[in-house]
Amino acid sequence: MLTLQFIPYVEIEGLDSIKRINKILKLVKDEKIVLLEGKLKSHEEAELISKTMEEVDGKFKGIELSVINPESTDTKDIWQKLRTLFIKLLLGNREGFTIIGPATIIKEIKKDPEKIQLFTEDSHKKR
Repeated sequence: MLTLQFIPYVEIEGLDSIKRINKILKLVKDEKIVLLEGKLKSHEEAELISKTMEEVDGKFKGIELSVINPESTDTKDIWQKLRTLFIKLLLGNREGFTIIGPATIIKEIKKDPEKIQLFTEDSHKKR
């Protein structure tokens, strides 16, 4: 069975980087696809990948990760730019979302401006 687990940003914003990474990795190792509101900091994403590589074994084959950012509006209106900057300062890393899942289930994530396609494979067929 395919399980998607949504994690709102408020659930991880108070956690330090290690706790964030451990929380996400535990869910992925339980064969859940994590839909994280917002995105990890770049060093957290690198650490997640590094920790994942250390834990790869016969059962856990790694992760697939994709960050989806909303389209930025390229405008010359100074007030629109200031409003966008103010919103980013308030929301921080809540903008967009991140998909993280086990490599045994997620085969590919395709993004384009109109849709996201998540291609999966039933991991139980291989057992």
